[in-house]
Amino acid sequence: MYAVSQQDVPVFIEDDGVEVRVQEIGGGMSISFIRLPEGTDLGPALKGQPDDRCPCPHWGYLLRGRVLMHTAAGDQTFTGGQGFYWGPGHVPVALEDSEYVDFSPTDEFMSVLEHLRGGR
Repeated sequence: MYAVSQQDVPVFIEDDGVEVRVQEIGGGMSISFIRLPEGTDLGPALKGQPDDRCPCPHWGYLLRGRVLMHTAAGDQTFTGGQGFYWGPGHVPVALEDSEYVDFSPTDEFMSVLEHLRGGR
């Protein structure tokens, strides 16, 4: 069993109000605490990923806000208080200040996060 508090998870990305805290929790999975300010569109940052979309699956819970998810199958809006599954091939846009907890396969997610950081 494993438990972690948000404040104990290291910050991996912090830029223009976007904050991504991520930590591996075992079994090839990581937990992330993510904050996206209103207006954040990850589309430009995902250019160069397969189909210019996030190729990693995510399971989680939207704590607050609204996030529009662009996919090849169409758009869907997620709101605070909802659990979610975002399959590979999505582009998030924060319609409001949003925060969520996310569980993702570590290797796949770290590859995307390194891309978002510009390989730093």
